[in-house]
Amino acid sequence: MTAADGPPLRIGVLASQGGFARHVRMLRRLHADAREVRSPAELEGLDALVVPGGESTTIMKAIERDGLGPAICAHVERGAPLLGTCAGMIVCDSEHLGLIDAVARRNAFGRQAQSFEAQLDFEGIGGEPIEAVFIRAPWIESYGPGVEVLASWEGHPVAVREGSVLACAFHPELTDDHRVHALLMAMATSARESAREGETSR
Repeated sequence: MTAADGPPLRIGVLASQGGFARHVRMLRRLHADAREVRSPAELEGLDALVVPGGESTTIMKAIERDGLGPAICAHVERGAPLLGTCAGMIVCDSEHLGLIDAVARRNAFGRQAQSFEAQLDFEGIGGEPIEAVFIRAPWIESYGPGVEVLASWEGHPVAVREGSVLACAFHPELTDDHRVHALLMAMATSARESAREGETSR
C-alpha cells in the first residue's frame, strides 16, 4: 500500500520507549517507509506518526527530555495524522500533550494480570470485528463534542478519533490484522493529497 501517485508514505514511530519495533514491522509490511523517531529533526516531513504503547510516564519524560513535544504538536497542527496506542492514547490526551479533547484513565481494565483479548466492532475499517489485545489498557473517561468514538468495550470508549488524531487503548501491532495501521495510512494519503491540492491552487 502506497500513497496514490507518489512515493511510499513516510511514517515515523516514536522510539523513546515501548513497543515501537512491532509498529515499524507492521507498517513496512504495508509498504510504508517506516522509521524510528527519537529527535525533533526526525519528525520533519513525515506523513504520519505513531506513539506506541509502553509506560506513559516514561514516554512523557523522554518526550520532555528530547524536546519532542513542540514537534509532535506541530506535526498534528499541520494536519498530519497521528496514531496513539495504549500508553500512546494517554500521551495524546488533554492532560498530557493535549492532542485530543479527551481524558484517558490509566490501567482502567486492571494491571498486567487482567490483560485480555476481545473482538471489537470498529467503525471505519470494514469487515469483521477486530481482534484487540488489551495490556494494562486505558479507556477514555471523558471527551468533548469533537471526538468520534470508533469502538467501545463494556460501555467504555477504547478507540477514538478527533481530526487527524486516532487513538486506541489496545495494541493493533500485536496481531496479524493490519486494518488500524491501514486506516492511519489512508488518513496520511488523504492529508498528502489535500496538501498537494493546496499547493497547486496557490
